[in-house]
Amino acid sequence: MTPEAAAKTDALIASLWSKNLPKTIERLDLLDRFAQAAAFGHLSEPDRQEATSISHKFAGSLGMYGYQRGTEIAMQLEHLFRNLPPAQPDLITPLTVQLRQSIFADTQEPKVERTQ
Repeated sequence: MTPEAAAKTDALIASLWSKNLPKTIERLDLLDRFAQAAAFGHLSEPDRQEATSISHKFAGSLGMYGYQRGTEIAMQLEHLFRNLPPAQPDLITPLTVQLRQSIFADTQEPKVERTQ
């Protein structure tokens, strides 16, 4: 990939990240609420399905923005929500915290990493 093409790709990814940031924050907030409900054993089936879907979407999309650790955490969350009631529901809340931290630790800009 030429430097110009790489710069255009990076700019497009940054633009997509900015455009989708409000939705990302909304989904993180929902996961927090679902994690809290799961921890107390009060997660409804529709909410469990939505939490599974949100986790799946994060698992599939965060890597594109350079958040590989976020993808790994989202995959763990997807597995836990898919298999509720989990043997260890207390794992979900710490993972939602880690997911948010993996995305917003340093900046709200995507961490695009290029391999040459």
